[in-house]
Amino acid sequence: MPLTSGTRLGHFEILNPIGAGGMGEVYRARDDRLGREVAIKVLPQEMASDEQAMLRFQREAKSVAALSHPNIVALHELDRDPASGVFFFASELLEGETLAGNLRRGPVGWKKAAEIAAAVADGLAAAHAKGIIHRDLKPENLFLTNEGAVKILDFGLARTLSAELDDRTQEQVTKRGMMIGTIGYMSPEQIRGEPVDQSTDLFALGCILHEMVTGSHPFRRGNSAETIAAILKDDKPEKLSPPQLDALVEHCLEKRADQRFQSARDLAFDLRALISGGATEAFDSIAVLPFENAAADPDAEYLSDGITETIISKLSQIPNLRVMARSTVFRYKKKTIDPQQVGSELNVRLVLHGRIRQRGDALMIGTELVKVADGTQIWGERYQRKAADLFDIEEEIAREISEKLRVRLSGEQKQLLTRRHTEDPQAYQAYLKGRFQWNKRTESGLNLGIGWFKEALEKDPAYALAYVGLADSYNIMGFYSLMAPKDAFPKAEAAARRALELDENLAEAYASLGYVQLYHRWKWAEAEESFRKAIALKESYPSAHHFYLNLLVTRGRFEEALAQNLRALDLDPLSLIINAALGWYHYFHRDYQKAADSLRKTLAIDDSFGLAHLWLSWALVKLGRFDEAIKEAQQGVTMSGTKGEALAATAYAYAAAGERARAQSLLDELLQISRERFVQPYYLASIASALGNVADAIRWLDESVAIRSHLLVFLNVDPRFDELRSRPEFAAIAEQVGV
Repeated sequence: MPLTSGTRLGHFEILNPIGAGGMGEVYRARDDRLGREVAIKVLPQEMASDEQAMLRFQREAKSVAALSHPNIVALHELDRDPASGVFFFASELLEGETLAGNLRRGPVGWKKAAEIAAAVADGLAAAHAKGIIHRDLKPENLFLTNEGAVKILDFGLARTLSAELDDRTQEQVTKRGMMIGTIGYMSPEQIRGEPVDQSTDLFALGCILHEMVTGSHPFRRGNSAETIAAILKDDKPEKLSPPQLDALVEHCLEKRADQRFQSARDLAFDLRALISGGATEAFDSIAVLPFENAAADPDAEYLSDGITETIISKLSQIPNLRVMARSTVFRYKKKTIDPQQVGSELNVRLVLHGRIRQRGDALMIGTELVKVADGTQIWGERYQRKAADLFDIEEEIAREISEKLRVRLSGEQKQLLTRRHTEDPQAYQAYLKGRFQWNKRTESGLNLGIGWFKEALEKDPAYALAYVGLADSYNIMGFYSLMAPKDAFPKAEAAARRALELDENLAEAYASLGYVQLYHRWKWAEAEESFRKAIALKESYPSAHHFYLNLLVTRGRFEEALAQNLRALDLDPLSLIINAALGWYHYFHRDYQKAADSLRKTLAIDDSFGLAHLWLSWALVKLGRFDEAIKEAQQGVTMSGTKGEALAATAYAYAAAGERARAQSLLDELLQISRERFVQPYYLASIASALGNVADAIRWLDESVAIRSHLLVFLNVDPRFDELRSRPEFAAIAEQVGV
């Protein structure tokens, strides 16, 4: 029942109704305590018994309360009237009209529209900084005050990415797969019920900006179904004037979230640059392609690779700049490169490429920075220096690029851009040689890399990054069973901790430490804290997101894991292991068809990636496609450097297909191999489980616990052990591991 004038809610007196919506009635009221007028939003009594409505009402209040920004309506308090039991919250009273009301009189000029959109983008930037996504941005939820301010209203459908707000409220109001928002302003990912991020709000703002300028919605059709189809498939129907504004709106309305503006702050910057007549193109993304070893000198290959990696690392410190990771750009190594084509494939705006030639102690380096949009060179330089001056060259290149990006860096950010982890050129060159070998991911390469990292530390014992190199080497050797876990992981932990003693703000060291804490120590909280620290210190570090997603999978936190996987892919889209991790994620989530599809996409990048064949085999087994599963596992045997896992996958596929004799033969072969080198008993347990040999499976899982096998962290989500889950012996093993 609507409230009448004079009704009291606590210390507020209702004066008159202002409006009503799906989630409540809004009234003008007087605050007796402070002698001011406010807006009161009341949850209707008929909805008070609806738990989801109540949770959404509370969410709106909590979301707004977490924000303080001139472009977001201010919340004063949330309360329940003790006499009537009515739930309400009080916010600032706005005088003016909604944007929807304003647009009923027709479109506004493009500059006015850009000013309004820039103000909204400012408010969104503040919300996004708090991890809050509005998800229901539309003209009805934007208010134009009589004083000329713009306010964002109604956070009832907001989604928070932050742990600061109540997770229970969020999870109960928003279920995975639900279509949340208002049709016409929903992004394609919202319509599909997929996880959303900040770019969802920018899509809605693009729709609103188009509507303000033209008077018509870019995708609205005759009915909801046609509107949804247009959002998913159609381009906006008309070009806007000026063309720069049209380009900005197009960028907001990209169908893929990762192709829109990287942040609301970037959009606001470009809109104001357009209004003032300045340049509007934002160079918000870059790919540093592998520097060419011009002399084709194999002894100098580490140098060209190392310079590339160092520049990538330095540029990754620039805020709001998307820098393609090493494993993605190195897919183009030793290929004929068209910078425009590569930039288009990687969805970046700038491409840096260069050549290096070393003659004795002399280095000659040439660079070229190309704008992808039109292929023009916006910067280039030639350097002829001594090898000892390599630090200076790398810093100069990073500084020049930052200037071309037109970004304002704080003093601290400038220091990060020119930071050196060692002052010893010989230690640095040894480190580069170590990373060159490490990146081969072979047993011999890892061993050679360890030798170079140790040499770097002999030259400079305080070289923290060299300790990280050691930690990463031992972690990989432990994970891929090239060393026994009890030998590999403790060495990795010691190196990571030493790196942090030397540099407590080294993101890579936290990621390496978290790896050990997860896979060897089984210290879940400590591992999560380490991964979170790594991401906080260097959000653009794809490995930190990749490692963290694995932890989230082990805990069954699949929605969070997918978000980390997608972020890692955004940073490193051609990384084989990160692409394969998406299939790994779907497999443990028991969506076997999606797992198979994802892994086939990985193999389309590089069919020689053995692990993808092995994991694809697992998925095909669960789909009942045994012949294909056996074939994929056999391909993995020939391509994978981890023969034990490859043979185990083949044996598992044969066992699942009912070919017990072949499975047993491969199991016997694995046991023979184990007499000469380490073989994961976890693999043997998976085969025994598929053969129905319960006692053997439990025995090998017990042995896995004894050696602290890193694979045990996946025990509770691994479908290969579903048949054992009801057994008390299995539960006891899971309890020992902590899953």
